[in-house]
Amino acid sequence: MKASAPGKVNLFLGCGDVRADGYHELVTIFQAVSLRETVEITAGRPQVINAGGRYGHLTPLDTSNLAWRAVELVAQEIDVVPEVEVSITKEVPVAGGMAGGSADAAAALVAANAFFAADLSQQRLHELAAQLGADVPFCLHGSTALGRGRGDELTSLIQRGEYTWAFVMSHRGLSTPEVFQTWDRLRLDGRATSSLDYSAVAQALAAGDQQALAQAMSNDLQAAACSLRPELRTIMRIGHQAGALRAMVSGSGPTVAFLCENDATAREVIGAVTSETSGTFGITAGGPVPGAQLEN
Repeated sequence: MKASAPGKVNLFLGCGDVRADGYHELVTIFQAVSLRETVEITAGRPQVINAGGRYGHLTPLDTSNLAWRAVELVAQEIDVVPEVEVSITKEVPVAGGMAGGSADAAAALVAANAFFAADLSQQRLHELAAQLGADVPFCLHGSTALGRGRGDELTSLIQRGEYTWAFVMSHRGLSTPEVFQTWDRLRLDGRATSSLDYSAVAQALAAGDQQALAQAMSNDLQAAACSLRPELRTIMRIGHQAGALRAMVSGSGPTVAFLCENDATAREVIGAVTSETSGTFGITAGGPVPGAQLEN
């Protein structure tokens, strides 16, 4: 049984105080993009995990893998032993703030639900997804949504139009906990502020207005990511000069998302950035797209 799930870009990310559970209170708007992870489950050797695709070589192949943990959770729901082989095709960059691992988990939940004929409801799959990680419920959901809490409390948003993205990644990842810790320190020092008002982004999406969305996009964690990686500012500047409507760090970085008018501009942005910076590579994508779903 095979299923796929999308990576994501954060159009808005507001970061509040630390909660009792250790997570920060978040207000975010996700958009699912056309870079998809595929997970296939087959009867066979138990606890065997394979990974291929563009980023398969960067994937853990032990039982800590999120896709495997998702299969185990579904199997536990109906009290069966998951004597299966899990194969992952990775097309979402790893450690880039685009939820590649979370997409693996979401795809695995859908594939396992069908493979084991578990007949779990969408609500129960959402609950299992939240156990696996804060971004997994959105990868299950897809499209465009408002996330609250850890980002896993989702509300669908009205949105019109389609959007073109250029993503520029670094071969060096960024630690999400380190980015949040840096943001806490910058905020305490008065060098970063928190903004939880997402209304301008929601209005731009509802109107299908690319220019308004470009103006409204915001990411509280960008200051922290740029503090840890000053070269991100250079990447954003070059991409903007090459024609992007807006450049912004996606999530906790180090991926930089460029909102572009069309595919041609997106390719020009990637070409300009990667030719003028070292250790970077790029990819284009569109959004929004559906969440986790079975594949033929």
